[in-house]
Amino acid sequence: MDQVDPRTRILDAAEELFYGQGIQVVGMDAVRAASGMTMRRVYQHFPSKGELVEAYLLRRDGRWRANLAVYVSRTGGPPREQLLAVFDWLGRWFAEPGFRGCAFVNALGELGAVSPAVVAAARHHKTEFGSYLAGLAEAAGAPPATAVHLTLLAEGAITSAAVHGDPTAAADAREAARLLLEATPDR
Repeated sequence: MDQVDPRTRILDAAEELFYGQGIQVVGMDAVRAASGMTMRRVYQHFPSKGELVEAYLLRRDGRWRANLAVYVSRTGGPPREQLLAVFDWLGRWFAEPGFRGCAFVNALGELGAVSPAVVAAARHHKTEFGSYLAGLAEAAGAPPATAVHLTLLAEGAITSAAVHGDPTAAADAREAARLLLEATPDR
């Protein structure tokens, strides 16, 4: 028998459906069916679809950033190589079956005009990702503005990979990041 707690089962189902199909087209009944829960149980944990969407985004943010950090830390190379490893990780993500781009950009596009919680979750995710890159850039001896440039390269690669269905956008962005870092004197 499945020992996963009901909240996690609901979030797992919601994540698969929301990321795979879009938030607006997925109703609570679809989440209920995919999770194997009763509608009453779903609403006990998430009294509204908006609360479920927010929980999905917050959990996805934490997992996404943690997976990235683990991958980068395992490279064990010098700081500049760790920074470039971000793009290697992105390439692996882009090549996963079912990759549909950034869940936060997707959610913002669907609900940003009507959901302050979605806007806040998307901003939080992007701010934290930029801060992570800033920390790596600082460790690599790059000036602070370099982190902004690297963030734009990464975000552009994410969008390009989603739009074109081509994971090589990560390798192209990695090469641009490498050139940027080579042109950046060590502090």
